[in-house]
Amino acid sequence: MIWSLLKVLLFITVIGTLTYGATLLLETGGGIRIAAAGYEFTLGPLQAVIVLLALMVAIWLVMKIIGLIVATLRFLNGDETAISRYFDRDRQRKGYQALSDGFLALASGEGRLALMRAQRAEKYLGRPELTTLLVAQAAEAAGDGKRATEAYKALLADDATRFVGVRGLMLQKLAEGDTDTALKLAEKAFALKPKHAETQDILLKLQSQSADWKGARSTLGAKLKAGSLTKDVYRRRDAVLALQEAAGIMDDTASVEAREAAIEANRKSPDLIPAAVMATRSLIAKGDRKAATRVVKKAWEGMPHPDLSAVFAEIEPGETPEARLKRFKPLIARHPNHDETLLLQAELLIAAEDFPAARRALGDLVDRHPTQRALAVMAAIERGEGSDEAVVRGWLSKALVAPRGPQWCCDKCQAIHAEWHPICDNCGGFDTLSWREPQENTAQSARGAELLPLMVAAPTKADPKAQDPEAEPEIIDLAAVARSAD
Repeated sequence: MIWSLLKVLLFITVIGTLTYGATLLLETGGGIRIAAAGYEFTLGPLQAVIVLLALMVAIWLVMKIIGLIVATLRFLNGDETAISRYFDRDRQRKGYQALSDGFLALASGEGRLALMRAQRAEKYLGRPELTTLLVAQAAEAAGDGKRATEAYKALLADDATRFVGVRGLMLQKLAEGDTDTALKLAEKAFALKPKHAETQDILLKLQSQSADWKGARSTLGAKLKAGSLTKDVYRRRDAVLALQEAAGIMDDTASVEAREAAIEANRKSPDLIPAAVMATRSLIAKGDRKAATRVVKKAWEGMPHPDLSAVFAEIEPGETPEARLKRFKPLIARHPNHDETLLLQAELLIAAEDFPAARRALGDLVDRHPTQRALAVMAAIERGEGSDEAVVRGWLSKALVAPRGPQWCCDKCQAIHAEWHPICDNCGGFDTLSWREPQENTAQSARGAELLPLMVAAPTKADPKAQDPEAEPEIIDLAAVARSAD
């Protein structure tokens, strides 16, 4: 309100001042006389002021016209002028609009439209670091791989866009299945940007697939330095890679360094079962049974596993079943109520032909957690105690449709593996296998009828024991047969 009042007062003041000045000029005597070319003009004071102002405006207009003519001539000559800048601004506006439309079309999945907009933006802008990238991505979305490759290669010429070009070519080779070329491009991209998380992951995966364990460990160290991994995850995965590095050269003629690498892998991650198994076998080969026993017990504390019990048996291969049962007692005592411990103890007692004790050791496992292995062990106990053949067959029939129990399962794709591997064969995930219960299909196997004769050693007429009722029942390692049937 006050500002409006001030503007009104200022306007009135200006008008009043101009009116007062004009009045003074009219009242002032004299004037200006101009004679030229036989003409004479007499101007009063007010008229002279008006003519002077009109002359100044005319001179300003003439100067602007002259400037426009000069600018036009310079524009036609190719020099930068206001006219050229105007057209440049117009081209830039159209180019950025096409670029924006192209990115929106690409995000909407319209590859062909995005490619058209990218070409239009390339025509107007002349900025390859922006338009070439859009051309490459739009060509990929449109299925024009050749055009996309050309665009990515064009990005290699500029230092600012070289990494983008290498990454694009790398992803193309991965999609084509050319892992050898993709590995070389990943190494180049890693050299350009060693802290780029996606490049680190791709390079680590390709190095692992090509069994370049040393290079993979170097890449893993770079991930730790970049903060992409925590120290505990790094230690475990480095142990996985060290284990594979040792496994790649572990044979009968392996050097001491190779065997030490397996022991080092186990030291870095004692709960890594394959590392513990390999380290134990390395120590057994060196004759250090005491250290081998220590390794198995340490890993067993983390998680009981059948591979650990198997390699623990390898420490004393020639011992009797009774001696083995005695040697295994300290191992069993570490996890007395674990399912694996119960099964292990029952199997040891079956080997020692102490079937009542095996039944007591198994407890209610067949009711609480009936797996194929537990039911097969129960069938072996029934057979060892001389139970009727129908009872044994009943347990084995249950085993055919029972869950398999813990296995090496991929945490990423849920694929089941017979043995541990650092990389999932199904999805390619690194260090994703864990020993756990898979997602079991409860439907009965269509091959159950075919497997039954393999698992049941039914007496036949040709078998002399079938005709001799006093013959001792044949003891069959049904647990081993069930595991092999898996």
